[in-house]
Amino acid sequence: MSSFRYRPEILEGVPEHLTRHLKQFEDWFILEAAELKKITEHFVNELGKGLTIEGGNIPMNVTWVTSNPPGRESGRYLTLDMGGTNLRVCDVTLSEQKRDFEQTQRKFKLPKEVKSGTAEQLWDFVADRLQVFLEENPSGSQDNISVPLAFTFSFPVDQQNIRSGVLQRWTKKFNVSGVEGEDVVPQLEAALARKNIPVDVVALINDTTGTLIASNYRDPQVKVGSIFSTGTNAAYMEECRLVPKLKEYGLPEDAKVIINTEYGAFDNDRQILPFTPFDHQIDSESLRPGTQLYEKMVSGLYIGEMLRLVMVKLHEEGVLFQGKDITSLRQSNAVDATFLSIAEMDFSEDLSDMREEFEDEFSFSPTVDEMKVCRYLIGLIATRAARLYACGIAAICIKNKTKKCHVGVDGSVFNKYSGFKDRASQGLRDILDWPVGEIDLIALNASEDGSGVGAALAASLALNKVEQIKTTII
Repeated sequence: MSSFRYRPEILEGVPEHLTRHLKQFEDWFILEAAELKKITEHFVNELGKGLTIEGGNIPMNVTWVTSNPPGRESGRYLTLDMGGTNLRVCDVTLSEQKRDFEQTQRKFKLPKEVKSGTAEQLWDFVADRLQVFLEENPSGSQDNISVPLAFTFSFPVDQQNIRSGVLQRWTKKFNVSGVEGEDVVPQLEAALARKNIPVDVVALINDTTGTLIASNYRDPQVKVGSIFSTGTNAAYMEECRLVPKLKEYGLPEDAKVIINTEYGAFDNDRQILPFTPFDHQIDSESLRPGTQLYEKMVSGLYIGEMLRLVMVKLHEEGVLFQGKDITSLRQSNAVDATFLSIAEMDFSEDLSDMREEFEDEFSFSPTVDEMKVCRYLIGLIATRAARLYACGIAAICIKNKTKKCHVGVDGSVFNKYSGFKDRASQGLRDILDWPVGEIDLIALNASEDGSGVGAALAASLALNKVEQIKTTII
């Protein structure tokens, strides 16, 4: 029996000429437990391959964060977070009182022209917004005294130390020239110097790394940090002796380091994932075809586009929205994950919330039966995303021989899309064969602020490590 439960109440009263078209979509999107297990097994192997010198599809980037915070960090830190949609600036003060902090923050939307412009335009934008934030929130800053800053850069980078990172490739529809193959820290520092901003970049981390650090800071049972939002990714602590590409560094046998998996690139060689015609279309029409294929099947940036393509196809086949002008729906990326969440949460008889979204976003009003079909399709698409997401988390735990832990998950889709957590948890249960009635051994818990508190903690850890080295030398 399928683990996606067919719910006849969704389609109650819908004419057969609409529902008979759904079988093909069920075949495409429903993933049974056996298929999830095969995907996860391949995932485990690919994670291991990424730790070798030869590498593989999954980068498994070494972060040089070698410990979790003990919980008594202190000091003031600035953080920058550059993700898919916004630039976020935070001023974080960590208290000596265990796991206590204060924070001020502001978000700035990243304009499309900045995300597709030049390196200088990008870094000047970042420096300008940091300057605006500091002018609005001086927080007792003293002239000529640099404040330590941690930069959360949520893109794949190759790091040789905690304060450097060479961009491997842009993701999330960024396409800024002059950055790929370059160390982003000196580029940022040059822009800060042009503006005479008194900060000292002490750490470069990924948002996933920040999520792991911040989550473990609050809950020591957290062993995996994950992002599920515009993109998807995960990080975990690995023993250095199990990382072949670190062998030449001569690290102690008991040394550990956080690995930023960047597993959105899983199965770029198309060996195991169940690609549908819509997955192929999303990839072929993306800025970088052939990359981040797992992310394109799972994350919030793409599940809305998946629904849009499905609805357009059914319209062209004469099934949905006949006689309606769907011009707005034909625009790429016209549907986002918020639309899916609102539709699934609408339990009214006439689906009034869903209808309002159609009218506001696409300027037409479907019939109730058409909306029921759309909502059923949304369930298929969102459930597939959640169950595929579970494969990545399960793979990390299997590889790390972790049978019981908490996973800190940050991101708007996970935190705001009702039902996503339950679907992903059911996926873990199907993959890992937990006994019936057993609690979730791998518990997915909402986490927030990896780019704020997590980055500040990374800065504190980096500075403490420098002080330890100085003390050892002296």
